[in-house]
Amino acid sequence: MGRRRAPELYRAPFPLYALQVDPSTGLLIAAGGGGAAKTGIKNGVHFLQLERINGRLSASLLHSHDTETRATMNLALAGDILAAGQDAHCQLLRFQAHQQKGNKAEKAGSKEQGPRQRKGAAPAEKKCGAETQHEGLELRVENLQAVQTDFSSDPLQKVVCFNHDNTLLATGGTDGYVRVWKVPSLEKVLEFKAHEGEIEDLALGPDGKLVTVGRDLKASVWQKDQLVTQLHWQENGPTFSSTPYRYQACSESGTFLGLGTVTGSVAIYIAFSLQCLYYVREAHGIVVTDVAFLPEKGRGPELLGSHETALFSVAVDSRCQLHLLPSRQSVPVWLLLLLCVGLIVVTILLLQSAFPGFL
Repeated sequence: MGRRRAPELYRAPFPLYALQVDPSTGLLIAAGGGGAAKTGIKNGVHFLQLERINGRLSASLLHSHDTETRATMNLALAGDILAAGQDAHCQLLRFQAHQQKGNKAEKAGSKEQGPRQRKGAAPAEKKCGAETQHEGLELRVENLQAVQTDFSSDPLQKVVCFNHDNTLLATGGTDGYVRVWKVPSLEKVLEFKAHEGEIEDLALGPDGKLVTVGRDLKASVWQKDQLVTQLHWQENGPTFSSTPYRYQACSESGTFLGLGTVTGSVAIYIAFSLQCLYYVREAHGIVVTDVAFLPEKGRGPELLGSHETALFSVAVDSRCQLHLLPSRQSVPVWLLLLLCVGLIVVTILLLQSAFPGFL
């Protein structure tokens, strides 16, 4: 029996590092590139239109935004604004999708699940403010502000996130500093040293607290630049084996937890119990760089169809894969009640037969 494989939804002309899904438009946004090296590998942000065609989820390239010599390594989404980590900088992009009047999106075509290039699609390179039009939908992408966010000897922004109301964004990189910026002006409002070495992940809470995770094996909670509490894995966590093992990407929908590993495997777990519902070993065969769930709001339910959830994964192999979790069979409440009543009746009849006069 062959190895289980996940469907390939899209293949980019460059390595993919970051992924976001816009709930309102159903756009899948994948980014990456070959960097500044003159290898001929391009850099860009691809906007993919998700559709259900013949009962299957499909993706087609709607717009390719050229990022010149800068590969996008991380993304955060706030409404129609993307924060893109490109080398030592954070670049804000604004995209606007509009439905064209009088045109209907093409629904017919190949029954294959996978990438589709629409007729008359624009070339890969798009200048700032370029506009792409397709049947039924037009997309405009423009560069907004950009700012340097990391200042180490080998600078690289590793993570970016927005706060709950999208008025601030926080960045972290190889120099161990957290920097918080106003949106969209990118005026710096806070800067402090959070870790010795690289910052691996961070999150801004609705109460103003900030959580950071560093390569120094520490996880910290901050109120502005004041340390609230800290967890040190070497003291509080399990002993690490001689063989390093870590997840490369993690995404939570609230109900499910999606994971990608450095070996290319992808899994979906129930969030509260960590019961594994889906697992594909070495789905990409190389490090999974990002994963994202199809949102549970906006166009998400329409695109999901009869499945319980959908997880997208990207990797250095330039592929975006689709991981579908079929709806789990459940017994209706009315049937459970009927079975309980039947069990009670049978029990009473057995007791009456064994002990005449029981009732």
